Amino acid sequence: MKRTLWTSVGAGLIAAALSVSPATAQEVIRIGVTQPLTGAFAASGNYVTQGAKIAEDQINAAGGVLGRKIQLIVEDNKSNPTEAVATAEKLISKDKVPVLMGAWSSGLTLAVMPKLMEYGVPMLVETSSSGKITVSGNPWIFRISPTSEMEAKAFAGYVKTLGIKKADFLATNNDFGLGASKEFSEMLKAQGTAIGEIETMDPKATDFSAQLAKIKNSGSDTLFVTTAVEQATLILKQAKEQQLKQRIITTGGSVSPDQLIQQAGDAANGSMHLVFFTPWFPEAVKNPDVAKKFVAEWNARKYAVGGLTEGFRGWDGIYTIVEAIKAAGKADPVAIQKALWNVKYKGINGDIAFIKQGPAGQESGQNVPSVYLVKIENGKVVKN
Repeated sequence: MKRTLWTSVGAGLIAAALSVSPATAQEVIRIGVTQPLTGAFAASGNYVTQGAKIAEDQINAAGGVLGRKIQLIVEDNKSNPTEAVATAEKLISKDKVPVLMGAWSSGLTLAVMPKLMEYGVPMLVETSSSGKITVSGNPWIFRISPTSEMEAKAFAGYVKTLGIKKADFLATNNDFGLGASKEFSEMLKAQGTAIGEIETMDPKATDFSAQLAKIKNSGSDTLFVTTAVEQATLILKQAKEQQLKQRIITTGGSVSPDQLIQQAGDAANGSMHLVFFTPWFPEAVKNPDVAKKFVAEWNARKYAVGGLTEGFRGWDGIYTIVEAIKAAGKADPVAIQKALWNVKYKGINGDIAFIKQGPAGQESGQNVPSVYLVKIENGKVVKN
């Protein structure tokens, strides 16, 4: 079939973008990605996407999977549950992806989950921590990030070491924040730690003076904060302004210490952070060769150093999906779902494999990843 050569450069670019032949479409294996590229969680969503794109390029450079290249179809869920549902609908029904990765926040992931049940398409959850995600009876969910309960259990060994006698909480008023406050407070109570104020905030809020005033007077020694890096930066600054004496520890693994150092300055000193990857000392992780390869490529692309603690999620997520496609032998949703149960991949966050969680016969897959505690001292990230 002959094509007409357009002389208009602009028209030619549009034609090139749209003229994907059926043969080309069949050659690639599409993977849907829904992330918050704009809105309250934009920084983290973009970092995850950058990590996923690195994985895409590395996998394709090595020959792809099943003799075909992969293609990420990335949609912006705008940090909004309604938009997240719309992106999942588009990726599944229009783009015909056999598998998805998403959707960063627990609230976004929970919103998408009914669509996975409706269409019978698996989703690899790279970030969300709410326990609800893997116990609600959705067999299309496979999560590589830890639940808040897992994170709290991993932290339990630090309670006595740090001398935590009384703790307060400040968390986003959504499944991500509320889930973390619940699991950490229960863990602390079991350790004999008193619980003081449990404060919440809207994910879009920028003024935390009221909550911090209550916390300042609570008599606690530690404040656990659960939110994205944008709010955490403001909280550290405002806590310094109010002269809070409490030690601040962030949970969820989504508060980039490097970004806090850059944006909060001296206010970040002394704060501690639970993270799921330690790019400052990659030799400390279980699979250092994988970690060093990722960090080297991230830096070669001149991506923000502060994004490494989020970007690795995208890398691990896409590689895990590709391992499942390889094992399935075809890009079919049901085949990929079944194959995910047997995946064993050496990821940046440790060895990735799935255990069953949820009601019998409708279990979701849950990985058991690594959790680390780091501290900011004199403008640098150090091992705790």
